[in-house]
Amino acid sequence: MKRLMMLVLFTAVALGAAACSGGGSGALEVQDVWGRNAPAAAPNAAFYMTIVNNTGEDEQLLGASVDLCGATELHEMYDKGNDVMGMRPVPGGVIDIPAGETVELKVGGLHVMCIDKDRALEIGEEIPIKLTFANAGDRQVTAEIREGAMGN
Repeated sequence: MKRLMMLVLFTAVALGAAACSGGGSGALEVQDVWGRNAPAAAPNAAFYMTIVNNTGEDEQLLGASVDLCGATELHEMYDKGNDVMGMRPVPGGVIDIPAGETVELKVGGLHVMCIDKDRALEIGEEIPIKLTFANAGDRQVTAEIREGAMGN
C-alpha cells in the first residue's frame, strides 16, 4: 500500500511539473513598447518592444498599424558591408516569434517603421499601436515616446 501511495504521489508531482513547464499554458506578452521623439520635419519614426512567447506554439508578428503613420512596416537593420548599415523590410514581411522565445525589437535591429508620419512625436506622449499576430490576432499596445539617444 505504501508503494502505491508513493507511486500516486510521484505521478501527481510529475504531472504538475509538466503542466508548469511551458506546455502551452502561457500567454503572448508585449513589453516595454516605446518610440523615439521626432520633430514634425522628420518624415519617419520607429517603435521598439519586447515580445515574449509563452504560448507553447510558434507565433508571427504579421504587421502593425499606427494612426499617425501613412504606412507601417516591419523593418530590420542589416550590414551592407564596409561598416555601413542599411534598413529594409523584414524578409517575408513577418517577424517569427518561436514558442518559448523572446524577440526584441530594438535600436539597430528589428523595429516597427512608421512611414510618412503626420506630426511630431513628443517626449512623454503615448501612441496607440495595433499589432497583428498570426495566432493571437490583434493586440492593442501603447508606445511611450522617449528621448532619442542611442542606447535607450
